[in-house]
Amino acid sequence: MATSLGPEDEIEVLEQVEFSDSDDENVQYAAVQLSDSEDDDSDEDLVSALSSLQKTKRGMPSTGGVTMTAEPRSGTEVRPAVVDDFIRNFLIKVGMERTLDCFNAEWYELQSKGKLGEEYTNPVPDIYLRNQELDEQVVTMRKEMEKMKAIAEKARGTWDNFRKQRDFHRMHHKRVVQEKDKLTNDLKHLHKHYLSYEPTLKELQAKYQVAMKEKMLMRLERDRMKARVEEVEAKIKSLMEGKVEAPSTSTKLKKTRKGGDSKLPPDDEAVNPYADLDFDPPRVESFQLKKAFRAHLNSVSAVAFHPRKPVLATVSDDETWKIWSVPNGDAVMSGEGHKDWVSGVDFHPSGTHLVTTSGDSTVKLWDFQRANCSHTFTDHTQAVWDCAFHHTGDFLVSCSMDHTTRLWDTQSLRCRQTFRGHVDSVNSCCWQPFTNNVCTGSGDKTVSLWDSRSGLCIQTFYGHMNACNYVCMNLRGDTIASCDADGVVKLWDVRMVAELGSMSGGPHPINCVDFDRSGTRVAAACDDSVVRVFDTVEKKVVSELRGHESAVQTVKFDPEDKRLVSGSSDCTFRIWS
Repeated sequence: MATSLGPEDEIEVLEQVEFSDSDDENVQYAAVQLSDSEDDDSDEDLVSALSSLQKTKRGMPSTGGVTMTAEPRSGTEVRPAVVDDFIRNFLIKVGMERTLDCFNAEWYELQSKGKLGEEYTNPVPDIYLRNQELDEQVVTMRKEMEKMKAIAEKARGTWDNFRKQRDFHRMHHKRVVQEKDKLTNDLKHLHKHYLSYEPTLKELQAKYQVAMKEKMLMRLERDRMKARVEEVEAKIKSLMEGKVEAPSTSTKLKKTRKGGDSKLPPDDEAVNPYADLDFDPPRVESFQLKKAFRAHLNSVSAVAFHPRKPVLATVSDDETWKIWSVPNGDAVMSGEGHKDWVSGVDFHPSGTHLVTTSGDSTVKLWDFQRANCSHTFTDHTQAVWDCAFHHTGDFLVSCSMDHTTRLWDTQSLRCRQTFRGHVDSVNSCCWQPFTNNVCTGSGDKTVSLWDSRSGLCIQTFYGHMNACNYVCMNLRGDTIASCDADGVVKLWDVRMVAELGSMSGGPHPINCVDFDRSGTRVAAACDDSVVRVFDTVEKKVVSELRGHESAVQTVKFDPEDKRLVSGSSDCTFRIWS
């Protein structure tokens, strides 16, 4: 059997030649003489080879009984004979000697001349080796085919799985589409159902607002009747004791004739009840946003607390004012009448009236009992920014873009004084508590203090580097806080007529400031949508209240310092506590 060899192995071709008896007769043999020395040399070579072999066996280490495997023998591959050798062997076998001689002579002649093709000189291909190679290729290809079959089966299983998932998701998608259509139809039915209830809801809402207004008016009427009853009881008691007391100053002020002017000055001997009281500062560091209410359709420009009830008034650039319960935020009352944005608001000390200022150059007085506008002051020639009631309720002041501040008599409903002196818009005004002095802040960068009796400027405070936006005074009446468009808050000593300190709220303008009851905290409404609270003693920021989405326009502490309310350009007011 032939053995397959690599291309690096040498191939030796053996030719089979047969000799006949006739060939032996033609061959002449010669005797070869051998010398004794050659035999001795060959014997010595054999003996030396045997001795070296024995020495090698002795020097080999013992393998512990392990049988040494013999090296594989090198095989000899017998390649098929070429064409000419095949013919020679055939002629020799059949004894055709003359034909063989003629063939050899002619073959070698043609071979020497190069007239024989390669197909006659090359060896005959081994068909068995070729068949074996082809068999091996077939086996390899069958193995590869089996592998491909396995891969195909696996791919088919994966494809079947994908097809099942596709069918499942398609069915699920159809179900979701059906559910979506059903929900859409349900929403349409609900929308139609809701639209049918919308007129009823509007009617109920209107009734609710009317009921809340009536409730508020009833409370005001009840308080007024209660005060009258107490006054009558006091008079009856004094009559029974035979001691008729002289009427108080406030009673005298109320007994002015109808339509006549109120006494000016209204109460020159009034005593500030908060002058000797000390209040604990509110814990503004722990204040957090409690509620946010979308109050108006436009920016909330000012807020004011009712002096006796948990009620809040807001005014807006949407030309309306509204009253809300605190802290629930229920709408109690609303009013319309201004023809432009509403900028300022304040409650009457008794809580029976409301005053508002507007960009239409008017100041309106609203009566809660009658639920309408009782009077409109029209003496200002330009937009009015702010307003404030006197502690007696007989007078109110308003400031305007026409560079003036006016004093209005709520009894005679006319202007009693005009304060002139500022050279730019007067942006804010307030009363010094329980006095007849009015404080104003102007776009000419000054803060002024005016005597309402004479209409003259008492003092002017200089120090702001930009327009003053707002002023307020503490309950004791000895300190003024003012803010400007540079984001600076300044404190002024009224008695010493000097600046107590300056606090920075950042590069953005500050639109409003307000004192707490203790006078040690000042809340500032900043244009960067943050409410900052300052410590007036240490002159630093102690709290930053974040939550508004736009500039904060106004800020107020409630009368008990339990909460803080801020209004913003984002159309909301927010309660912090």
